[in-house]
Amino acid sequence: MRTIMNAFRTPDIRNRILFTIGLILIYRIGSFIPAPGVDYSVINECMTKISGSEDFIGLVNLFSGGAMLQLSVFALGVMPYINASIIVQLLKILIPHFEELHREGQSGETKLNQYTRYLAIGLAVIQSAGIVLTARSGSLFAGKCGQVIPDGSVFNLIIMTLVLIGGSGFIMWMAELITDKGIGQGMSILIFMSICSGFLPRLWDIGYGSNGSDGDWLKFGIVISVLIIVLMFIVFVELCQRRIPIQYTKRILDDSASRESMSYIPLKINMSSVMPPIFAMSILAIPSMLVFISPDSNWAQWIQSNLSNSTSIWYIVLYSSMIIGFTFFYSSIALDTHETAEQLNESSAFIPGVPAGHKTAAYLGYVMNKLNTVGSVYLLAVALIPTVLIMTLQLNERLPFGGTTILIIAGVGLDTLRQVKANTAQWHYTGFLPHAEKANHVDFTAMLEADRKHAA
Repeated sequence: MRTIMNAFRTPDIRNRILFTIGLILIYRIGSFIPAPGVDYSVINECMTKISGSEDFIGLVNLFSGGAMLQLSVFALGVMPYINASIIVQLLKILIPHFEELHREGQSGETKLNQYTRYLAIGLAVIQSAGIVLTARSGSLFAGKCGQVIPDGSVFNLIIMTLVLIGGSGFIMWMAELITDKGIGQGMSILIFMSICSGFLPRLWDIGYGSNGSDGDWLKFGIVISVLIIVLMFIVFVELCQRRIPIQYTKRILDDSASRESMSYIPLKINMSSVMPPIFAMSILAIPSMLVFISPDSNWAQWIQSNLSNSTSIWYIVLYSSMIIGFTFFYSSIALDTHETAEQLNESSAFIPGVPAGHKTAAYLGYVMNKLNTVGSVYLLAVALIPTVLIMTLQLNERLPFGGTTILIIAGVGLDTLRQVKANTAQWHYTGFLPHAEKANHVDFTAMLEADRKHAA
């Protein structure tokens, strides 16, 4: 609270916060503006029948703040940019040119960011066309709604697709503005606000119900308690570090002695962040997206019963296996042990008791494997908590949060608060100096006057 109060007392930081809030308001307003050619009355009726879920469609709708199922101009949300960022990170391993750009530093990262934008627009073209065609066929709403796009002409569908692509590009631009002139990482802030926009109403529905009579306040209290405990647990784990000590040796000019300085490499328990659950849900959603080809066939019925249901045994087993696998895979991308060992060697640094070179890389890999084991269990526990609550309390689709939701809320909240605190500290760093300044204050004017009198 003190950090937030100090931030609003500082003009520069206050302007950054207000600028961020203004762009968030524009983003939220755009989430309710329907795309041309959409029958909004049918959409309103449909939203009462469709509940959020954590399959791929539910994930995209979650990251767009409910804009996708409303077919608004911001229906794609930030998903094209997120997917493009993930693909570019994977290409750093597969394509040598991307790896060279990554090693070049700031200039290389600028080029990679440009590639990410181009790829995001390309993905936006594919995703917007898919959403429009799926909505027109009724598969987007699982056949529970009427025709949300009455005019199925090619011209109208192309116009809708172009509007969605433009909305995605506008969101990317706003996110970069928040990163440059606002507070926090732009994409993360927009995702955070999208999730929170539908979080509280759905949470209230557990206790109040749809008309005040079909809710359950006991279940509401249990969900609130579990949510608070899980958030505290996530904050604790995300702040934990495994610090590997390193030693820097600097030779003195005459080479007669050496001076050593100690430091450490901070390794998080959860190096992969929220990416493993997102990867797992995206892959498991692919079969569900193919069901509309032949919805009455045996294989489609099996997919709907086992892979489209988050409480089925098949879904839980596959989901858990993918989270564990992707945790190890993405951590290897986040921290290249061989590259880190080379950087330590080039900077005349070493880990005490560990030989430089391959031995250092092997030691870092050993530590990372242990951390990834703990991190995968942690991610698995957080990701499966919603499933356990649904099965235990029989909440069906009323649960307002999932494992991915909680991780994003806690992670983005911590990161933004750290940035606000760091920026505030730059403006209030003299808070501990007044007494020292008074104690060491020298009146130079009085000294000059005394010298003049003495000379006279």
